[in-house]
Amino acid sequence: MAAYTAADVKNLREKTGAGMMDCKKALEETGGDIEGAVDFLRAKGLAAAQKKSSRTAAEGLVGVAVEGTRGVAVEVNSETDFVAKNDQFQDFVRKVTELGLKTDGDDVETLKSAAYPDGGSVQDKLTNNIATIGENQSIRRMKTVQVSNGVVVPYMHNAVADGLGKIGVLVALESDAGADVLEPLGKQLAMHIAAAFPQALTADDLDAEVIERERAIAREKAAESGKPENVQEKMVEGAVAKFAKENALLSQVFVMDNKTPVAQVVEKAGKDAGTKIVLKDFVRFQLGEGIEKEESDFAAEVAAAAGV
Repeated sequence: MAAYTAADVKNLREKTGAGMMDCKKALEETGGDIEGAVDFLRAKGLAAAQKKSSRTAAEGLVGVAVEGTRGVAVEVNSETDFVAKNDQFQDFVRKVTELGLKTDGDDVETLKSAAYPDGGSVQDKLTNNIATIGENQSIRRMKTVQVSNGVVVPYMHNAVADGLGKIGVLVALESDAGADVLEPLGKQLAMHIAAAFPQALTADDLDAEVIERERAIAREKAAESGKPENVQEKMVEGAVAKFAKENALLSQVFVMDNKTPVAQVVEKAGKDAGTKIVLKDFVRFQLGEGIEKEESDFAAEVAAAAGV
């Protein structure tokens, strides 16, 4: 019996754009493991590199808020986009995000136990919302950034309300420069981050598992080239270096001019201001990134419920 289903083949085709037979072979080779099959197809040159954000399906809202030199981003999920447009849900996300500014660390459980403005805890309010709105909801994650001197600039791409939307960004700039310099710079950097999807601030900050995964894919591609081992190794290291450069914020090419590395943009801004500017940290939350939403056949569900 095959270790995969027709739905797995369909899912893999949608993720990679590869042909049906290629998808079947990839699933056979990986024992039905979808992520492994994606890597298999990429290594064979049959699928384009896919970022997790391209597979987003979860609904809800991302909230961002800044107070002084501290900023926070919070993601709250719901089952449907309809609920994300609900005033009650939006008010909850806004208040929870504001509470995140006063919460130590980035622990969601700590945030859930915080006192909610209307009484009870955040978790109590969440439970009440689920009961009254009629959909499952969850506080998925939060992250704070802070500088000792400078600014934290918030940005919401395609905001649905003030501080609420589907892609929220925070940029932390450490500097003695004034807000008149840092705010517009932070806004441009935030727009770049929203568009370019950096995975870390520097190449050294990239997840080691992600790097090893890219190395394994590059190694398999190099092996199929038939070139000498020393050449293959150079091909692998070159591919990994390219991946790191393209996914670390400071080495990415600035989308505003499509030629200057972000690090140089920040350095030049500091020189123009007469004082050093350091891009200390950033947050980019895209609603539902990394979550696979299970697709269902509504007609089949109705038929099953009716006993047809």
